[in-house]
Amino acid sequence: MALNLDLDTYLNQLKQLVNIDCGTRTPSGVAKIADVLTPMFEQIGFHVERFQLHQDAGPCLKITNKPDAQFYDVMLSGHMDTVFPEGTVANRPMTYDDEKAYGPGVTDMKSGILSAWYALQAMTLEELDRLSIVVALNCDEEIGSLYSREWLESIARQSRQVLVCEASRPTGNLIRSRKGNAKYELEFHGVASHAGSALADGISAIYELSHWSLAIKDMVNLSTGTTMNVGVIEGGMAVNVVPDYAKAIVDLRFWNTEEAETIDKTLREMAENPFEKGASVTVNRVTFKPSMQPTADTEALIKLVSEEADKLELTYGWEDAGGGSDGNFTAALGIPTLDGFGPMGAGFHSDKEYLLIHSIQPRIQLLANVLKRI
Repeated sequence: MALNLDLDTYLNQLKQLVNIDCGTRTPSGVAKIADVLTPMFEQIGFHVERFQLHQDAGPCLKITNKPDAQFYDVMLSGHMDTVFPEGTVANRPMTYDDEKAYGPGVTDMKSGILSAWYALQAMTLEELDRLSIVVALNCDEEIGSLYSREWLESIARQSRQVLVCEASRPTGNLIRSRKGNAKYELEFHGVASHAGSALADGISAIYELSHWSLAIKDMVNLSTGTTMNVGVIEGGMAVNVVPDYAKAIVDLRFWNTEEAETIDKTLREMAENPFEKGASVTVNRVTFKPSMQPTADTEALIKLVSEEADKLELTYGWEDAGGGSDGNFTAALGIPTLDGFGPMGAGFHSDKEYLLIHSIQPRIQLLANVLKRI
């Protein structure tokens, strides 16, 4: 069944969602998004349940056509938060021209949430009766689903497969795998002393950090796709004082989760044996997402999606993406997971974020047709 989409209505709905400051650290804004979405899904016959998982986070929404179901044929995954601070909307609310829509979260991922809403409306009553569908919209994906991970995983374990409604690429590509990632905060402690009269009495935390920076550089393995970056450093109080404190924030990306765990073990062993005698180091892994890797069951799902994309004569491919999503968590549970079912766009996490308007209707149609095949 061809999808009937009034583009002006869609863009007005999208504008309502984009023009709410809903960064992860603005839980009241995430709650406003939930307030908008709840009656929208209820209006199309879906049951909406709200979960407040942590006082520092906004709510999460579990949306389903079968509230009593113990098992779901498919889980649609998305998030309501963005990376942008409060006040962003006032500076650059959603705008659009004939080709693109712009604004904070326009592609990442308010348009993906709308794709799910429209695709579900395209299903017949018979199809909705046959299938158990759940939509999980979380509140904190942009900080690694710190509070919602267990909630998401509990729903995924009840689901046969997962389709993530993050954006498809400007090339049209969908996503079959994603790198895992972790963020580390490393704290270095030494002994302060006067750099002129008592240099030998001091232990430099910055020297220790410098040793670690070079050691981390040596852990990079481009052949396996494991990358590390010491991205932020701080330390010291004055040029004539041996610094007793320094800090580094490190980004780790990987295809092989076992290799990432080996690196974690190495960092903790290094902390037990500092380079500078008398220094001490604290290793804190702040966030961690396992890599999203396809299985044989995922390949079967790729075949089904490809068949539907071919019928629609879409331009597309299957991409291995460097960034993570909530699909990393569901795939790590062994559940077939594919990503990129939102409209096409790019410029994520920046003031250049955009949505390709011509892709809206075809990508909703693809998602709807895939749901009908499941």
